Amino acid sequence: MANWLGGVAVAVLLIGICLGVQGDGWAVPDWSDPIFRGLRLPRVLSALLVGAALAASGAALQALFRNPLADPTLIGTSSGAALAVISVMALGLSGIGLPLAAFGGGLLATWLLLGMSRLLGGGEIGLLLLGLVLATFSGSITGLLMFNSDDMALRSAMVWLSGHLGIVGHTPFALAAPVAFVGIALLLALGRDLDCMLLGEDDARALGVNVGRVRLLTALGAALAVGAAVSIAGIIGFIGMMVPNACALVLGGGRRRLIAVSTVVGAVFLLVLDTLARSVAYPLDMPVGLLAGLAGPVFFIWLLRRRARGAA
Repeated sequence: MANWLGGVAVAVLLIGICLGVQGDGWAVPDWSDPIFRGLRLPRVLSALLVGAALAASGAALQALFRNPLADPTLIGTSSGAALAVISVMALGLSGIGLPLAAFGGGLLATWLLLGMSRLLGGGEIGLLLLGLVLATFSGSITGLLMFNSDDMALRSAMVWLSGHLGIVGHTPFALAAPVAFVGIALLLALGRDLDCMLLGEDDARALGVNVGRVRLLTALGAALAVGAAVSIAGIIGFIGMMVPNACALVLGGGRRRLIAVSTVVGAVFLLVLDTLARSVAYPLDMPVGLLAGLAGPVFFIWLLRRRARGAA
């Protein structure tokens, strides 16, 4: 209980610090300031939502695929959602069309990967290669759509694809938040079944788990959460891989607990990253996806080396 209270206190402290960062300094947040309420507060809330959605999805997908390297970006879920959103943007649609497109694209990409993984096999390395193929294919189609877009749409899409929480005019927070919350709640409800899935499908069936149902609902929950995140901020990589693995190393525990802890840690972690991204090149507003892209590969290589040493 003390650990939980200490963690909540640290999270609240970090959120308070990030709320007060303005330009190259810090000040007590002025809740009566329309700029703070209209720009800074929505960005903070978006960072918390996107980080929570990506981390929770990563924790669930790692159990579903029995692979700690699984990540919404690495296995193509984010790329599929991004392709669908870019397609909608190319058609000149907005509003409710963006989160619906992101959800559909993420769900389709996850199911394609599940189907190809079961059909072709190949273990963990095969999963990553299939995810790379799927992500590359989605990226190629996305590039083709952007190539045929006008300059204004091209610039907007490029900023969005780099993972930017300062984007204005895309999915409103109030529209994406319920979708993400439903996805995270669904993943939390599947925690026990995902623990069984880590033992293998045959053992999970022996324990009374409906494997097909768990696969469907996990893919659905991850697609809802990732789709909402992508519709708000574009593609932000490695959060779903780094946060659950770090939480598992430090805290351990069952999958439901890991998803819950990863949700909180991922939210605060992305908020801190976004605050650094706003400050490190001030007055330029650096996309947070670039910072996540710098930190992610280092953690990825470290995790691969750790697993290699453990297998030796």
